Amino acid sequence: MGVHERDSRGRGSESAPVGVGLTTGEVARRLGVAPTTVRTWDRRYGLGPDAHTGGRHRRWTPVDVARLERMCALTATGIPPAEAARTVLGETTQEPAPAVRAAPVPAETAGEEAPGRRDEGGAPRPSVRARSRAGSGLRLGDVRQECKGIARAALRLDASALDELLETAIAEHGLVAAWTEVIMPTLQAVGRKWESSGEKYVEVEHFLSWHVSGALRRGAPPTAADRPGATVVLACVPGENHTLPLEVLAAALAERGLPVRMFGGALPVESLVTAVRRTGPAAVALWAQSRTTASRPLAQHVAAMEWGVRGARRKPVVLTIGPGWSGRTVPGLPRPTGLAEAVAVLETVVSRQGTASP
Repeated sequence: MGVHERDSRGRGSESAPVGVGLTTGEVARRLGVAPTTVRTWDRRYGLGPDAHTGGRHRRWTPVDVARLERMCALTATGIPPAEAARTVLGETTQEPAPAVRAAPVPAETAGEEAPGRRDEGGAPRPSVRARSRAGSGLRLGDVRQECKGIARAALRLDASALDELLETAIAEHGLVAAWTEVIMPTLQAVGRKWESSGEKYVEVEHFLSWHVSGALRRGAPPTAADRPGATVVLACVPGENHTLPLEVLAAALAERGLPVRMFGGALPVESLVTAVRRTGPAAVALWAQSRTTASRPLAQHVAAMEWGVRGARRKPVVLTIGPGWSGRTVPGLPRPTGLAEAVAVLETVVSRQGTASP
C-alpha cells in the first residue's frame, strides 16, 4: 500500500515510510496537540519542516519535531505563541529570527490559534480579544500569568507539564495564594468551558482536578501529631463528593502544624457522628458544594454534640463552608467565605481550645 492510499473506510493512511519522516497527524499525536495547531505554527510562525518531500504532504524530521516540542514547552508556561515562536527560531538559527506575523484570531484550544478566519477579501480578520484568555477560549479575566500555562497544559492533557506548573505555583506563592489566585480561577474557567460547550471538556476538568490533588499531597508536610482538643475534622456532607476544596484546606492546616482528620466525600451521618465522638475535635468543617446537600439540621446536630467529664464538657465549633451553604446560614456557626478566612478561623479556634485545656 502506498503512503497515502485509502484504507477500507476511505480515509487516507498517514503511515510514513522509514526515513521519510512523520506526517503532521503523527507529529500532533506525539505532541498532544491538534493537527491544526501544527499547521498554524508552520504557516503563521515559520515552524514547518526544513525539508520538503514530493507532493503536498509535509514530512517532519526529528529536528523539526524537537523545535515543536520546545514550542509546546514554552506555551505551557503561559508565554504567548508568537513570543514562544520567536524564542524557538532564535535558538535554532544564527540568522536573525524571521518576523512573526501577529496572530489575528483568538485561540480555540490550548496553545493554538484557529486557522482560516478571514474576511470576504481573504485578509485575516482583526482579533477581538478579551482582557485575558488562556490561548484556549477560556475566559480567565485578570489573573496571574501562571493560569494561562496551567490551562494550556490541562487542555493538552499534558501530565508532566501540568504537575511542574502546579508545584511551581505552590512553591512560589504559597498554598493559599496559589489556590486562590492561580488554581481556582483556572478550575472555574474549565468548568465554565464544559458547561457552555455541551460537556466537551469534562475530561479536562477531571484531569486538572486529579493533578491538583496530587500536587497538594506531594507538597503538604506530614500530618501533625494529635494534641488533645486541637484536632480539626474535615468532611463533605452526605451526598457531596466535591472533595478538592477540603483537600486544599487540609493541606493548608497541615502547613501550620494543626492536626487534621480528613474524611473526604459523602460521609454518612452516622459515620460523621462517630468520627466526631472518637476524635473529640476542636472544630468540624462541613463542605457543601450544592444547596441540595447542605443540611442545617446536620450542622446543628454536630454543633450540639458534647463529650468529656461532667463539669468540663466540650463541644466542637462547626464551620459551614462551600457555596452550598449560601442562603442557608446556620445561626451561631461560622461561615468563612474563602480558604484564607477558613484557615484563620480554625487557627483561632484551635489556639483558644489549647489555652482552655487543663
